Amino acid sequence: MKTIFTRGPSLTLRLSIVVACCVGLLVADSQFNLFSSIRIYLNSIVSPIQYVADAPQKMFNSLSDSVVTKQTLAERNEQLEKENMHLKADRLLLTQLQRENQQLRELLNSKRQFKNKRMITEVMSLRSDPFTHQLLIDKGATDGVYLGQPVINEQGVVGQVSQVGSTTSRVVLLIDASHGIPVRVQRNDAVAVVHGSGAWDKLKVPFIQSNADIEVGDVLVTSGLGGRFPPGYPVATISQFEYHEGELYATVSATPVADLDRSRYLLLLWNDNPLADADLTLDDPELFDVPDK
Repeated sequence: MKTIFTRGPSLTLRLSIVVACCVGLLVADSQFNLFSSIRIYLNSIVSPIQYVADAPQKMFNSLSDSVVTKQTLAERNEQLEKENMHLKADRLLLTQLQRENQQLRELLNSKRQFKNKRMITEVMSLRSDPFTHQLLIDKGATDGVYLGQPVINEQGVVGQVSQVGSTTSRVVLLIDASHGIPVRVQRNDAVAVVHGSGAWDKLKVPFIQSNADIEVGDVLVTSGLGGRFPPGYPVATISQFEYHEGELYATVSATPVADLDRSRYLLLLWNDNPLADADLTLDDPELFDVPDK
């Protein structure tokens, strides 16, 4: 009986034949380059399949690079913002230092020729209420500060030392109601006395005759009378001169030339002959604890 399926060569024989053919084709292609044209056609056919197979990997890599790039940009942007903030802060400090430097230069390079000792001091705090206007400064008895010592800034007279501690002192401002200073009109040397009114922008000039040669806009400077303030320092500018019929004196007021509430650095002046009655007294150190400004 014949079988339907005839038995062919063994698997080993077929494998040997295939291997031998492959080796022969490899040797023929490497030695004689017989299949180069066929290989080109095959590559052209396979290329679209390769692109399709490689597309997911490329898409994943592109998405990963995009995420990494955004994260890197975000981190760099955050770093740049921080650096920008530091630079802005340094710029603000630089601006403040420039202003302070300018103020110190104006104090030290004033057109007025100083013949006596002077010292720069820094304002520590401002005490202001309806009854008193005072500054606390960082110089005291150890620096040679004395009672009644004149205090100015780059604009003009600020006031005088009213209390002295070992390392700090208080300065009563010229707008204080208890403060008075002898002055003269710069234009014609007419003398007067300026008193504080308790207001930041107003000084009183009492006992001025109605026919006095004083006009709005006249500059009042220290006269040197009394021996406390050296002569010639700007004090105020006449802002009002009114006379009403029947009154003995005119109503005269002035505006301080110095920005009393915005001065950070002041200048202490020394007289050759301080007032004999201005004896130095050391107050209770607790009096000079720095209050809130």
